[in-house]
Amino acid sequence: MTAPDTVSDTAARLMTSNISVPQHVVYRSFPSETVMLNLETCKYHGLNPTAGQMLDALEQAPCLRDAAIALAERYGQAQSVIEQDMCELCALLLDRGLIEADDSPPH
Repeated sequence: MTAPDTVSDTAARLMTSNISVPQHVVYRSFPSETVMLNLETCKYHGLNPTAGQMLDALEQAPCLRDAAIALAERYGQAQSVIEQDMCELCALLLDRGLIEADDSPPH
């Protein structure tokens, strides 16, 4: 028996998750970066412009997949590439407590 592929499992869950910024995190976008502050840890985190745009799209869409579709259409990129990049970004932000992922079905 093989161990489940946790990276693929995590990505699959993230695709249909609603991604949000928790109340203990504040962020502001600037032309060259987006700065996030975790008020619980008092640590700043900088996102490059691309990651900042991904975060904005995640905040506006009902799930990661919909955000990826919007960005892929806006920038003429393959949806699969955008989805992979967004999953990697979300995994990093989740680890730092900068976003939350709600994968429960909508009511």
